[in-house]
Amino acid sequence: MRITREVRAPRAVVYRLLVDGDAVCRWRVPEGMTGRVHEFDARPGGRFRLSLTYDSPAGQGKTSGATDTYGGHFAELVDGERVVEVIAFESADVALSGELRMTTEVSDAPGGCVVAVSFEGLPGAISAEDNATGTRMALDKLAALAEGDAAGR
Repeated sequence: MRITREVRAPRAVVYRLLVDGDAVCRWRVPEGMTGRVHEFDARPGGRFRLSLTYDSPAGQGKTSGATDTYGGHFAELVDGERVVEVIAFESADVALSGELRMTTEVSDAPGGCVVAVSFEGLPGAISAEDNATGTRMALDKLAALAEGDAAGR
């Protein structure tokens, strides 16, 4: 699966938002959830761990209660071009086990750049359609944040 999004901001601005834990917590968190960064060391081999909690107590998390927690490491970082993350959900559900590889690539385009996110090893409990929808939402939020930064807002 590969999802792309044009962004009206320089590649360097977008890349910076990919490797900043606080920024990731702002753009990668779906609507109706709150994010928390436990650990974020953006360097090859560096670890990260984040939790996403539904704002509504009725939300069902993958880890516990209303919370999804995932962690992993950065397999590759190419400044201004690519971030490769190896991710695992913290869950007792075997359908969520295993590692997911997410590659985010940024390339130049007229008026800004294109961000492309691809996935390998999506756990069986996560539908490809839901993952694509969530990724598009996240890329929309990333674009808004990057475009605001590029405009000096």
